[in-house]
Amino acid sequence: MRTVSVSLLTALAFLAVGGASTAPASALTAVTSIAPSDGTIGSTLSLTGNESDERLDVTLVKVVDPARAANQFATPEAGNRFVAVQFRLKNTGEASYKDAPGNGAELVDGDGQHFSASLYAPTKAGPPFPGTVSVTPGDTALGYLTFELPAAAEPVTAQFSMNSGFSDDVGEWDLTRTPV
Repeated sequence: MRTVSVSLLTALAFLAVGGASTAPASALTAVTSIAPSDGTIGSTLSLTGNESDERLDVTLVKVVDPARAANQFATPEAGNRFVAVQFRLKNTGEASYKDAPGNGAELVDGDGQHFSASLYAPTKAGPPFPGTVSVTPGDTALGYLTFELPAAAEPVTAQFSMNSGFSDDVGEWDLTRTPV
């Protein structure tokens, strides 16, 4: 479930009536609250979208770190590397799922830094998700999402949320634990 800090709401309300905020910049950041999970690489988490008939079983299949760029035109910036994460999305709901999976996925490193999926960064890890996927009830989509991280960053968590990241239901996988 996503929550917004009281400091953020206070600062926004104050700005809306024409005032200036003396709140520190850190208070203007939304706080995300995610229920703990037992997700590890290979495990499946059931997620619900913003509508009750939107449901996916999301499996984090594989992590390729580092992932080699598929061509010389899509390479990470100097000092960075690509990490490719393969997800399987099975539509267990009653409505078709049509979304851009990359919009709702993040990697989090040991310092708490969040990294969004990179657009148009194909790797040799395998076939990427297209910009948008459409999965009818009962069907499955499989693809990689690519993230660009600093060379020294160690990803510890992968997150996925439906509705381009706007769903309150966020799946979280611990990348430091070995699957059982």
